[in-house]
Amino acid sequence: MKMEQRFRFGKNERLSNRVVIAELFSKGKSFYEGPCKVYWANANNNLPHPAQLLISIPRKNLKRAVDRNLMKRRFREAWRKNKPELYAHLEMQKRKLLIAIVFHGFHPIDYSALEAIIIVILRRLKQGNEKSAG
Repeated sequence: MKMEQRFRFGKNERLSNRVVIAELFSKGKSFYEGPCKVYWANANNNLPHPAQLLISIPRKNLKRAVDRNLMKRRFREAWRKNKPELYAHLEMQKRKLLIAIVFHGFHPIDYSALEAIIIVILRRLKQGNEKSAG
């Protein structure tokens, strides 16, 4: 039952607090991976999950709402399927992360390419968190 729960992406895993989001963008660390810019910061330990995620697809880049929604669905699915390794790592270290992924591409990309990008992002978050833990 516990493993089944890990593959969900529920409401309380989404980063939605405006104050926390503003702080993440102003004080968090960032890196580029493909057409995405990733912002991340260590969080306090009262989060319900090891990480909270914000996905942003600017209207400036993808004009059509259909395309933005498609990309958000693809991001959520790729994240949902590939997050358990990062979550296990964070739980082992007793750390929490706030993460924002901003898509800077001008065309929707297919799921397999996006999943590869998400896997690299998760790996870099894991490595970056190890560096900041020491």
